[in-house]
Amino acid sequence: MDHEFIGQLERRLGRVYVRQRLGIERGHEARIFAGGIKFRRNKNWYRGEALIRNVLKLTGLYRRAQRNAQRIEVRRNIVRSPRLPASFDRFTILHLSDMHVEMNEGAMRNLANLLPELSYDISVLTGDFRAKTFGPFDAMLDGLSKVRSHLMGPVYGVLGNHDTIRMVPGLESIGIRMLLNESEPITRGGTSIYLSGIDDAHYYRVDNIEKAACEIPDGSYCILLSHTPEIYRQAAHAGFDLLLGGHTHGGQICLPGSIPITLDSVLPRRMGSGAWKYHHMAGYTSVGVGSSIVAVRINCPPEITLHRLERG
Repeated sequence: MDHEFIGQLERRLGRVYVRQRLGIERGHEARIFAGGIKFRRNKNWYRGEALIRNVLKLTGLYRRAQRNAQRIEVRRNIVRSPRLPASFDRFTILHLSDMHVEMNEGAMRNLANLLPELSYDISVLTGDFRAKTFGPFDAMLDGLSKVRSHLMGPVYGVLGNHDTIRMVPGLESIGIRMLLNESEPITRGGTSIYLSGIDDAHYYRVDNIEKAACEIPDGSYCILLSHTPEIYRQAAHAGFDLLLGGHTHGGQICLPGSIPITLDSVLPRRMGSGAWKYHHMAGYTSVGVGSSIVAVRINCPPEITLHRLERG
Protein backbone atom coordinates (compact mmCIF):
# COMPACT_ATOMS: atom_id res chain seq x y z
CA MET A 1 0.00 0.00 0.00
CA ASP A 2 1.17 3.52 -0.77
CA HIS A 3 3.01 4.98 2.25
CA GLU A 4 1.51 8.42 1.64
CA PHE A 5 -2.00 6.98 1.88
CA ILE A 6 -1.10 5.10 5.08
CA GLY A 7 0.15 8.34 6.55
CA GLN A 8 -3.04 10.15 5.58
CA LEU A 9 -5.18 7.41 7.15
CA GLU A 10 -3.12 7.45 10.35
CA ARG A 11 -3.52 11.22 10.67
CA ARG A 12 -7.25 10.96 10.00
CA LEU A 13 -8.10 7.84 12.00
CA GLY A 14 -5.22 7.13 14.35
CA ARG A 15 -2.10 4.99 14.02
CA VAL A 16 -3.30 2.12 16.21
CA TYR A 17 -6.55 1.68 14.29
CA VAL A 18 -4.82 1.65 10.89
CA ARG A 19 -2.19 -0.83 12.09
CA GLN A 20 -4.89 -3.11 13.52
CA ARG A 21 -6.95 -3.08 10.33
CA LEU A 22 -4.00 -3.66 7.99
CA GLY A 23 -2.48 -6.29 10.25
CA ILE A 24 -5.65 -8.37 10.39
CA GLU A 25 -6.07 -8.04 6.62
CA ARG A 26 -2.53 -9.23 5.98
CA GLY A 27 -3.05 -12.20 8.28
CA HIS A 28 -6.29 -13.10 6.52
CA GLU A 29 -4.76 -12.94 3.05
CA ALA A 30 -1.62 -14.81 4.16
CA ARG A 31 -3.83 -17.81 4.88
CA ILE A 32 -5.26 -17.65 1.35
CA PHE A 33 -2.24 -16.78 -0.80
CA ALA A 34 0.56 -19.35 -0.71
CA GLY A 35 3.99 -17.69 -0.59
CA GLY A 36 2.37 -14.34 -1.34
CA ILE A 37 2.34 -15.17 -5.06
CA LYS A 38 0.49 -18.37 -5.99
CA PHE A 39 -3.18 -18.43 -5.22
CA ARG A 40 -4.32 -21.20 -2.91
CA ARG A 41 -8.04 -21.76 -2.89
CA ASN A 42 -10.07 -20.77 0.09
CA LYS A 43 -11.48 -24.28 0.57
CA ASN A 44 -14.45 -23.30 2.69
CA TRP A 45 -15.55 -20.70 0.13
CA TYR A 46 -15.37 -23.02 -2.86
CA ARG A 47 -16.86 -26.01 -1.07
CA GLY A 48 -19.79 -23.84 0.00
CA GLU A 49 -20.21 -22.52 -3.52
CA ALA A 50 -20.21 -26.03 -5.03
CA LEU A 51 -22.62 -27.35 -2.41
CA ILE A 52 -25.15 -24.56 -2.97
CA ARG A 53 -25.00 -24.90 -6.76
CA ASN A 54 -25.34 -28.69 -6.70
CA VAL A 55 -28.24 -28.75 -4.24
CA LEU A 56 -30.16 -26.12 -6.22
CA LYS A 57 -29.49 -27.93 -9.50
CA LEU A 58 -30.63 -31.27 -8.07
CA THR A 59 -33.86 -29.70 -6.84
CA GLY A 60 -34.45 -27.91 -10.16
CA LEU A 61 -34.34 -24.49 -8.49
CA TYR A 62 -31.02 -23.15 -9.76
CA ARG A 63 -32.24 -21.06 -12.73
CA ARG A 64 -35.15 -19.71 -10.75
CA ALA A 65 -32.81 -18.79 -7.87
CA GLN A 66 -30.52 -16.96 -10.31
CA ARG A 67 -33.44 -14.93 -11.66
CA ASN A 68 -34.64 -14.16 -8.14
CA ALA A 69 -31.22 -12.69 -7.30
CA GLN A 70 -31.67 -10.02 -9.97
CA ARG A 71 -35.22 -8.95 -9.05
CA ILE A 72 -34.57 -6.10 -6.66
CA GLU A 73 -37.52 -4.86 -4.62
CA VAL A 74 -37.93 -1.30 -3.34
CA ARG A 75 -38.93 -1.38 0.32
CA ARG A 76 -40.22 1.61 2.29
CA ASN A 77 -39.74 2.08 6.01
CA ILE A 78 -41.07 4.91 8.20
CA VAL A 79 -39.06 5.87 11.29
CA ARG A 80 -40.88 8.13 13.77
CA SER A 81 -39.25 9.99 16.62
CA PRO A 82 -40.21 13.03 18.72
CA ARG A 83 -36.46 13.81 18.89
CA LEU A 84 -36.26 14.48 15.16
CA PRO A 85 -35.88 18.21 14.36
CA ALA A 86 -38.90 19.63 12.57
CA SER A 87 -36.80 20.61 9.56
CA PHE A 88 -35.99 16.92 8.97
CA ASP A 89 -39.60 15.75 8.95
CA ARG A 90 -40.00 13.47 5.89
CA PHE A 91 -36.23 13.42 5.28
CA THR A 92 -35.56 10.28 3.22
CA ILE A 93 -32.52 8.00 3.23
CA LEU A 94 -31.82 5.50 0.46
CA HIS A 95 -30.17 2.42 1.98
CA LEU A 96 -28.13 -0.09 -0.06
CA SER A 97 -26.16 -2.93 1.47
CA ASP A 98 -24.12 -6.03 0.59
CA MET A 99 -23.77 -5.27 -3.10
CA HIS A 100 -20.93 -7.75 -3.78
CA VAL A 101 -20.70 -5.85 -7.03
CA GLU A 102 -18.56 -7.94 -9.36
CA MET A 103 -20.48 -11.20 -8.86
CA ASN A 104 -23.94 -9.63 -9.24
CA GLU A 105 -23.83 -7.97 -12.65
CA GLY A 106 -27.50 -8.59 -13.41
CA ALA A 107 -28.59 -7.10 -10.10
CA MET A 108 -26.31 -4.09 -10.66
CA ARG A 109 -27.88 -3.44 -14.07
CA ASN A 110 -31.38 -3.61 -12.61
CA LEU A 111 -30.31 -1.36 -9.73
CA ALA A 112 -29.05 1.27 -12.18
CA ASN A 113 -32.46 1.19 -13.89
CA LEU A 114 -34.36 1.52 -10.61
CA LEU A 115 -32.44 4.42 -9.08
CA PRO A 116 -33.54 7.27 -11.40
CA GLU A 117 -37.18 6.61 -10.46
CA LEU A 118 -36.62 7.21 -6.73
CA SER A 119 -36.71 10.36 -4.63
CA TYR A 120 -34.50 10.73 -1.53
CA ASP A 121 -32.16 13.16 0.22
CA ILE A 122 -29.03 11.11 0.90
CA SER A 123 -27.79 7.57 0.24
CA VAL A 124 -26.04 5.22 2.65
CA LEU A 125 -24.12 2.07 1.74
CA THR A 126 -23.60 -0.39 4.60
CA GLY A 127 -20.63 -2.40 3.40
CA ASP A 128 -19.57 -5.57 1.59
CA PHE A 129 -18.82 -3.89 -1.72
CA ARG A 130 -16.73 -6.73 -3.15
CA ALA A 131 -17.60 -10.40 -3.62
CA LYS A 132 -14.69 -12.18 -1.96
CA THR A 133 -12.81 -11.33 1.21
CA PHE A 134 -9.42 -11.14 -0.50
CA GLY A 135 -7.70 -10.25 -3.75
CA PRO A 136 -8.03 -7.38 -6.23
CA PHE A 137 -10.97 -5.01 -6.20
CA ASP A 138 -10.64 -3.01 -9.44
CA ALA A 139 -13.67 -4.75 -10.98
CA MET A 140 -15.73 -3.84 -7.92
CA LEU A 141 -14.73 -0.18 -8.13
CA ASP A 142 -15.54 -0.07 -11.83
CA GLY A 143 -18.99 -1.55 -11.30
CA LEU A 144 -19.70 0.57 -8.25
CA SER A 145 -18.73 3.79 -10.04
CA LYS A 146 -21.49 3.05 -12.58
CA VAL A 147 -24.02 2.65 -9.78
CA ARG A 148 -22.71 5.80 -8.06
CA SER A 149 -23.36 7.83 -11.22
CA HIS A 150 -27.09 7.14 -10.72
CA LEU A 151 -27.18 8.21 -7.06
CA MET A 152 -28.35 11.74 -6.27
CA GLY A 153 -27.02 13.92 -3.49
CA PRO A 154 -24.48 13.00 -0.81
CA VAL A 155 -23.48 9.33 -0.45
CA TYR A 156 -22.02 7.84 2.73
CA GLY A 157 -20.60 4.39 3.36
CA VAL A 158 -18.97 2.01 5.81
CA LEU A 159 -16.74 -1.01 5.22
CA GLY A 160 -17.93 -4.59 5.70
CA ASN A 161 -16.20 -7.84 6.48
CA HIS A 162 -15.54 -8.46 2.75
CA ASP A 163 -13.87 -5.07 2.34
CA THR A 164 -10.29 -3.90 2.73
CA ILE A 165 -9.24 -0.50 4.01
CA ARG A 166 -7.18 -0.25 0.81
CA MET A 167 -10.46 0.44 -1.01
CA VAL A 168 -11.03 3.73 0.80
CA PRO A 169 -9.18 6.05 -1.64
CA GLY A 170 -11.00 4.52 -4.62
CA LEU A 171 -14.40 4.66 -2.90
CA GLU A 172 -13.93 8.29 -1.90
CA SER A 173 -12.63 9.21 -5.37
CA ILE A 174 -15.99 8.17 -6.88
CA GLY A 175 -17.89 10.30 -4.39
CA ILE A 176 -18.63 8.06 -1.41
CA ARG A 177 -17.80 9.64 1.95
CA MET A 178 -16.51 6.73 4.01
CA LEU A 179 -17.18 6.89 7.74
CA LEU A 180 -14.54 4.91 9.63
CA ASN A 181 -15.48 5.34 13.28
CA GLU A 182 -16.40 8.91 12.33
CA SER A 183 -19.45 11.21 12.33
CA GLU A 184 -20.77 13.80 9.94
CA PRO A 185 -23.41 16.48 10.62
CA ILE A 186 -26.24 16.82 8.13
CA THR A 187 -27.71 20.31 8.23
CA ARG A 188 -31.13 21.44 7.07
CA GLY A 189 -33.10 24.55 7.92
CA GLY A 190 -30.50 25.69 10.43
CA THR A 191 -30.58 22.46 12.47
CA SER A 192 -28.53 19.27 12.27
CA ILE A 193 -28.80 15.56 12.73
CA TYR A 194 -25.70 13.37 12.90
CA LEU A 195 -24.67 10.40 10.78
CA SER A 196 -22.03 8.09 12.27
CA GLY A 197 -20.33 5.07 10.76
CA ILE A 198 -18.23 2.34 12.31
CA ASP A 199 -15.79 -0.08 10.76
CA ASP A 200 -16.63 -3.78 10.55
CA ALA A 201 -17.67 -5.27 13.88
CA HIS A 202 -18.19 -8.82 12.58
CA TYR A 203 -14.82 -10.13 11.37
CA TYR A 204 -12.25 -7.35 11.78
CA ARG A 205 -13.76 -6.08 15.04
CA VAL A 206 -12.19 -2.66 14.71
CA ASP A 207 -15.43 -0.81 15.41
CA ASN A 208 -15.30 2.08 17.86
CA ILE A 209 -18.71 3.51 18.69
CA GLU A 210 -17.29 5.79 21.38
CA LYS A 211 -14.93 7.45 18.90
CA ALA A 212 -17.65 7.72 16.26
CA ALA A 213 -20.03 9.43 18.67
CA CYS A 214 -17.61 11.59 20.67
CA GLU A 215 -18.31 14.81 18.74
CA ILE A 216 -22.11 14.46 18.62
CA PRO A 217 -23.75 17.11 20.86
CA ASP A 218 -25.96 15.79 23.65
CA GLY A 219 -29.62 15.56 22.68
CA SER A 220 -28.97 15.38 18.95
CA TYR A 221 -30.83 12.95 16.73
CA CYS A 222 -28.19 10.50 15.51
CA ILE A 223 -28.02 7.59 13.09
CA LEU A 224 -25.43 4.82 13.12
CA LEU A 225 -24.30 2.95 10.01
CA SER A 226 -22.84 -0.46 10.77
CA HIS A 227 -22.28 -3.30 8.34
CA THR A 228 -23.55 -5.76 10.95
CA PRO A 229 -26.44 -5.03 13.33
CA GLU A 230 -24.79 -7.32 15.91
CA ILE A 231 -23.68 -4.25 17.86
CA TYR A 232 -27.30 -3.22 18.53
CA ARG A 233 -26.87 -3.22 22.34
CA GLN A 234 -23.82 -0.97 22.29
CA ALA A 235 -25.48 1.37 19.79
CA ALA A 236 -28.69 1.73 21.81
CA HIS A 237 -26.86 2.42 25.07
CA ALA A 238 -24.61 4.93 23.31
CA GLY A 239 -27.74 6.98 22.55
CA PHE A 240 -28.28 6.36 18.85
CA ASP A 241 -31.82 6.79 17.56
CA LEU A 242 -31.52 4.62 14.46
CA LEU A 243 -29.21 1.81 13.37
CA LEU A 244 -28.96 0.86 9.69
CA GLY A 245 -27.10 -2.33 8.78
CA GLY A 246 -27.01 -5.42 6.61
CA HIS A 247 -24.64 -8.41 6.51
CA THR A 248 -27.23 -11.15 7.08
CA HIS A 249 -28.65 -11.21 3.51
CA GLY A 250 -31.85 -12.15 5.33
CA GLY A 251 -30.57 -15.70 5.03
CA GLN A 252 -30.46 -15.44 1.19
CA ILE A 253 -31.77 -19.00 0.81
CA CYS A 254 -34.86 -19.26 3.00
CA LEU A 255 -37.71 -21.62 3.73
CA PRO A 256 -41.23 -20.59 2.67
CA GLY A 257 -42.32 -17.53 4.63
CA SER A 258 -38.83 -16.02 4.33
CA ILE A 259 -37.61 -18.11 7.27
CA PRO A 260 -33.78 -18.04 7.13
CA ILE A 261 -31.84 -21.28 7.38
CA THR A 262 -28.87 -19.31 8.73
CA LEU A 263 -28.07 -15.62 9.32
CA ASP A 264 -24.30 -15.86 9.95
CA SER A 265 -24.79 -13.40 12.82
CA VAL A 266 -25.19 -13.37 16.58
CA LEU A 267 -28.64 -11.80 16.51
CA PRO A 268 -32.18 -12.42 17.67
CA ARG A 269 -34.01 -13.84 14.63
CA ARG A 270 -36.42 -10.90 14.61
CA MET A 271 -33.48 -8.60 13.82
CA GLY A 272 -32.27 -10.69 10.89
CA SER A 273 -34.13 -8.60 8.31
CA GLY A 274 -36.40 -5.59 8.08
CA ALA A 275 -37.44 -3.13 10.79
CA TRP A 276 -37.02 -3.82 14.50
CA LYS A 277 -36.71 -1.98 17.80
CA TYR A 278 -34.40 -2.31 20.79
CA HIS A 279 -35.24 -0.15 23.81
CA HIS A 280 -35.55 3.41 22.47
CA MET A 281 -33.58 2.71 19.28
CA ALA A 282 -35.12 1.85 15.91
CA GLY A 283 -33.21 -0.46 13.62
CA TYR A 284 -33.31 -1.87 10.13
CA THR A 285 -31.42 -4.84 8.70
CA SER A 286 -31.27 -4.84 4.91
CA VAL A 287 -31.31 -8.23 3.16
CA GLY A 288 -28.97 -6.65 0.61
CA VAL A 289 -28.82 -5.79 -3.05
CA GLY A 290 -26.38 -8.51 -4.06
CA SER A 291 -25.88 -12.14 -3.14
CA SER A 292 -22.87 -13.82 -1.56
CA ILE A 293 -20.94 -16.99 -2.51
CA VAL A 294 -23.42 -17.77 -5.32
CA ALA A 295 -25.69 -15.22 -7.04
CA VAL A 296 -28.90 -17.00 -6.05
CA ARG A 297 -31.85 -16.30 -3.77
CA ILE A 298 -34.81 -18.38 -2.58
CA ASN A 299 -37.77 -16.85 -0.70
CA CYS A 300 -35.64 -13.78 0.04
CA PRO A 301 -35.61 -11.18 -2.76
CA PRO A 302 -32.86 -8.54 -2.86
CA GLU A 303 -33.84 -5.06 -1.79
CA ILE A 304 -33.09 -1.38 -1.59
CA THR A 305 -34.84 0.59 1.14
CA LEU A 306 -36.18 4.11 1.46
CA HIS A 307 -36.25 5.17 5.11
CA ARG A 308 -38.48 8.18 5.70
CA LEU A 309 -37.85 10.02 8.95
CA GLU A 310 -40.95 11.54 10.55
CA ARG A 311 -41.31 13.68 13.62
CA GLY A 312 -43.84 12.21 15.99
